[in-house]
Amino acid sequence: MAKPLAELARNAREELGKAIVGYGDALDTLFLTLVCGGHALLEGVPGLGKTLAVRTLARILSVRFRRVQGTPDLMPADIIGANVFSMSSGQFTLHEGPVFTDLLLVDEVNRMPPRTQAALLEAMEERQVTIDGVPRPLSPLFTVIATQNPLEFEGTYPLPEAELDRFAVKITIGYPEAADEETILARHHDAIEMLLPSEVDRGAIQPEELAAGRGEAVRVQVEPALLGYIASIVRRTREWPAVALGASPRAAIHLMQIAKAIAAIEGRDYLLPDDVKRVAPPVLRHRLIIRPEADLEGVTSDQVIADVLASVPVPK
Repeated sequence: MAKPLAELARNAREELGKAIVGYGDALDTLFLTLVCGGHALLEGVPGLGKTLAVRTLARILSVRFRRVQGTPDLMPADIIGANVFSMSSGQFTLHEGPVFTDLLLVDEVNRMPPRTQAALLEAMEERQVTIDGVPRPLSPLFTVIATQNPLEFEGTYPLPEAELDRFAVKITIGYPEAADEETILARHHDAIEMLLPSEVDRGAIQPEELAAGRGEAVRVQVEPALLGYIASIVRRTREWPAVALGASPRAAIHLMQIAKAIAAIEGRDYLLPDDVKRVAPPVLRHRLIIRPEADLEGVTSDQVIADVLASVPVPK
């Protein structure tokens, strides 16, 4: 019998806690994004454990895992692969790139040049890549988790709106609380380097259990009034005075899907407005472009989202 999604989320939280201290809400959102089949963008300064969190998650789910380090000289073929001529056989054979996996970590994605960033667009949207005109299907579980440093601009290439919109969520990670930082020091005071803890249970969540969890989230009921509520939130972002570019219909779909997953891990088969409010910031923050004059005044995407949520009537 398949475990309920609420139990899977507890297992994931417990196993991630063996490697990562703190960041409970961020890690929950990351897991739920995978449940919904979406991609995630992790933003935070170096040294916060973003890469460690993704490696740990891959171990917990026991899925194929590949990592790409973003650099300015990375080529599209380094991501998707290429047909390579073999002198021994006299034929071209496909050399698969790292996208042929289940979970792909793209470290410092904004260090890759635009042409290489564009190589991910087809993979993220259609779960396939085209090599020499031939489409190649990717794993049904294919998921991209990308990281970026918000403070570094030298040698970086901002992600285009088309690529940002393909990320279901943007999770911002800040510095840990004082007590959490002391716990991190206590864990590592005898270690020479920070390694993935061996006590993390490899395969704590099996792929078939994750698939069953996705089905449970899909079955969460959404009343017509809540569909209108989600649509109103997204449409209001396009009309907001401080916003030059608002959220897309794809954003509305992701908002509904991840809110349904929230309801499922809470043990409910119906959606509440609070579920939508809870996931609105990570789903919408990277999709809003603030007008230059508002940006100079210190207006942020998160502030706009909070104001939009306060302005849209909540259905009874």
